[in-house]
Amino acid sequence: MRITRIDHVAVCVRDLEAALPPWLKVLGLTMGPREVVEAQKTEAAFVLTPEEAGACVELIAPAGGNAGLEKFMERNGGKAGLHHIAFAVDDLASALIELDRAGVPLIDKVPRPGARGHQVGFLHPRAADGVLVELVSDHAHAKTQGRH
Repeated sequence: MRITRIDHVAVCVRDLEAALPPWLKVLGLTMGPREVVEAQKTEAAFVLTPEEAGACVELIAPAGGNAGLEKFMERNGGKAGLHHIAFAVDDLASALIELDRAGVPLIDKVPRPGARGHQVGFLHPRAADGVLVELVSDHAHAKTQGRH
């Protein structure tokens, strides 16, 4: 497995509309892609630096049926909080197989659909001392390698 970069850091919020103004107006970030990810019952909005650097912040909110995000919000007393960090990898399917064979606790053993058309796979928080880690297919790397 080769990690190519940090893709994003995700902050779980109860309501995207209420959460966006500080990121956009106070910090001066710009609105990036926004979508409902049906496969994960999540609404996601990406906020970007003016230069649209490789890493960004993803605001995520439960969209009816994501028990994990709803439980996260409950544990956090309804307040926003850091949810996960996502690393882009050059070959997601191979990375998950490699980690599984090494005995790393995984939530996903095969890639699944994520935001922005990416395939994703989550490591169980036990794998990283309680931190939820997401691996994301690196579209930028795939393009430079002629695989996208």
